[in-house]
Amino acid sequence: MCVDDAERLDFGDAGVEKPAEITLPHMESVCENTTTADFKQSNFANFLPNVRSGGWSDIGSRQYMEDTHVCIADLAKSVGYPTVDTEVVSFYGVFDGHGGKDAAHFVRDNLPRVIVEDADFPLELEKVVSRSFVQIDNQFADKCSHHRALSSGTTALTAMIFGRSLLVANAGDCRAVLSRCGIAMEMSTDHRPCSLSEKLRVESLGAYVDDGYLNGLLGVTRALGDWHLEGMKEADRPGAGPLSAEPEVKMTTLTKDDEFLIIGSDGIWDVYSNQNAVDFARRRLQEHNDVKLCCKEIVEEAIRRGATDNLTAVLVSFHLVVPPQIRVNRPGRVARSISADGLNSLRVLLGSQ
Repeated sequence: MCVDDAERLDFGDAGVEKPAEITLPHMESVCENTTTADFKQSNFANFLPNVRSGGWSDIGSRQYMEDTHVCIADLAKSVGYPTVDTEVVSFYGVFDGHGGKDAAHFVRDNLPRVIVEDADFPLELEKVVSRSFVQIDNQFADKCSHHRALSSGTTALTAMIFGRSLLVANAGDCRAVLSRCGIAMEMSTDHRPCSLSEKLRVESLGAYVDDGYLNGLLGVTRALGDWHLEGMKEADRPGAGPLSAEPEVKMTTLTKDDEFLIIGSDGIWDVYSNQNAVDFARRRLQEHNDVKLCCKEIVEEAIRRGATDNLTAVLVSFHLVVPPQIRVNRPGRVARSISADGLNSLRVLLGSQ
């Protein structure tokens, strides 16, 4: 089920199209809250994403490879079910294992089936995904009770696209970042003990944070598996322990301004900021428009920057054409190109004045 190859259309011999340009007459036009209602309606009503995806992984300098990922164009069809109401649901996931690869591979291979078999699929996807994370965690616990060698854990981040909707579910410290007009929009929250909300949550359940680790053992506060660690989970009361398998879920409606989604294991985000990853991916897509090659280049650049962890990047593009250049026009001045990173920094500077 794990697919490394990009799901992309054949562009023939035409080559890569030269990127178009986005002209932004005012700085405020890149902000979500300052666009007009008519502009928003037009973007929503007239846009249907053309989804392409690719992924790439590397062991890095680690002794074992514990990352894995999946790209599925039609979720229901992939597990032997007919597409429901002709609405195709695509599914993408990155799973970062620890203590072995078994939990990551178990979740990758079985979570899609559990989601599709839920009675509320695909009508109530937010509830379905949350339930399915917990259910697959319990299934792995049952398997671990018979095979102690499978006592490992994994973080999990999934993204599902159906129509114009994007649903991201995260448990752990993988991360999803959306490029919107070249601006990085974080679609997930890292679940680490240093997060104040997570620290308060685990302490309310009788756990503690020691030197940045949950109960002095784990660097994440949400994960699937890890049933062998005492005091982390309670088999008879799902969700009762401090180490939660329940994901945080975020839904957004895609518009033509949404260019692509990057999903990366934490090794990627150790060396990239959100905006830097978006800028890097945009430049590479503008050069060759190959989503799988772009993932490979993201991973290789991470290694050059000194990343030491396992590395996985999945990129889901919502357009067939390359991302446009971003230009800012000011009355009476010559239009100049500006990078998304520079544009974002300028917005922050102006907002502080």
